[in-house]
Amino acid sequence: MVRSSEPNRYASDAIKDLIHARGLEPGDVMPTEAELVGELGVSRSSIREAVRTLTALDILEVRHGTGTFVGQLSLRPLVEGMIFRGVLMPGEGFQSLREIIEVRTALDQALAPRIVERLANTSAPELQADVDAIVNCAARNEPFAEHDRSFHLHMAERLGNHLYSQLVAAFWDIHSSLAPQLGIPSARALDDSAEAHVTLLRAGLVGDLPRYRQAVYEHYQPLLNILDTVADRALPKENK
Repeated sequence: MVRSSEPNRYASDAIKDLIHARGLEPGDVMPTEAELVGELGVSRSSIREAVRTLTALDILEVRHGTGTFVGQLSLRPLVEGMIFRGVLMPGEGFQSLREIIEVRTALDQALAPRIVERLANTSAPELQADVDAIVNCAARNEPFAEHDRSFHLHMAERLGNHLYSQLVAAFWDIHSSLAPQLGIPSARALDDSAEAHVTLLRAGLVGDLPRYRQAVYEHYQPLLNILDTVADRALPKENK
């Protein structure tokens, strides 16, 4: 006999409604298990299953010995799911990376006017520090993934768009995790990549939108070219 999932689904929805109704935010403490059972009118087992489900979605966070809290509501489940799918099915991994790069390019191009507007005639010391670190690493022929990620997150913060910042971080984490497992080189013409970041920042600071858009293209197109080359070599002949 298959156990119905309806009570667990109801409990999950009821917990989410409770978070919303009470105006709870990430990090806020949740009622205890016993309090949830009494308040929501469902069984203890349904509450436990709902908490496990919502924890996997980063809606809740269980701190053993402390209690249950509202989670960070991040895109971590998306990141982990796409990484696992890419590893499990390499063909899906190559396609996922291509789609991520295409979406990142489209988002950066669509938001370019606002980013350039926010950067124009400013000093942007945090972005300059990122670029300097990237250039220094490239000069030593060292990868600069950490500084690259920081650069794009600082760009996103300039917009004050929380969802865009989350997407930038999620896409970066998926890319950086999948690429090595799929045999995609971690260093792609370091000097060219460093120069693309220099151009992005310079164009933004002087308010040159056309040059900024061109720099976005120059930043992502080599990634697509390398991805296509590696994917073509890796896939079985019958799939080509």
